[in-house]
Amino acid sequence: MILQMLTVGSLATNCYLVGCPQTNEAAVIDPGGDADFILGEARRLGLKITQIILTHGHFDHIAALRAVHEASGAPIAIHPDDAPMLTNPLRSFAFWMGSLQPSPPADVLLNAGDVVRIGGTVQLSVRHVPGHSPGGIALVTTGVVFSGDALFAGSIGRTDFPGGNYRQLIASIRSQLLTLPDDTVVYPGHGPLTTIGEERRYNPFLQSEQPELG
Repeated sequence: MILQMLTVGSLATNCYLVGCPQTNEAAVIDPGGDADFILGEARRLGLKITQIILTHGHFDHIAALRAVHEASGAPIAIHPDDAPMLTNPLRSFAFWMGSLQPSPPADVLLNAGDVVRIGGTVQLSVRHVPGHSPGGIALVTTGVVFSGDALFAGSIGRTDFPGGNYRQLIASIRSQLLTLPDDTVVYPGHGPLTTIGEERRYNPFLQSEQPELG
């Protein structure tokens, strides 16, 4: 698997290029800004973008969606519960950044248990991890999980946006992410990489004594 992490946009969102070494087909996960940078890195790596996958619909993960979609022609995939955010800047909170331009609508709706295939060698299994947003997903392949804004190194996604729910997020992380092997590398929506084992042991939000916030 070809895997390149790019930090993009005003909120330092982690965008990922995930490619098949046999066909050089690739998915962009969370094009959160700096479309020219994303497209340039894909060209540098010799990758053809054939899919755009969104872990959720918040503005800092879709800011470059229109430009990447128009440049590549790649279909856009998102969970149905977050799909309305793409065409409604008020739902994606894009207005916080002074933007009222909607993104293109979803072409593909991803549900728990679906498998996204990239070229001939890469398969990403979809897990539904609501709590940060209603339609948050994680993408799992061997030894790797793209966690979106559900799980970070030493932290979790915020739950004070409309549609967020702290208890639901903790339950999602426990049932959908902490069930992965400890050596699974977590590629989060922001910040450094971590592992499932590290977060299981040390993440303060995932300890049994951690009180609910807010």
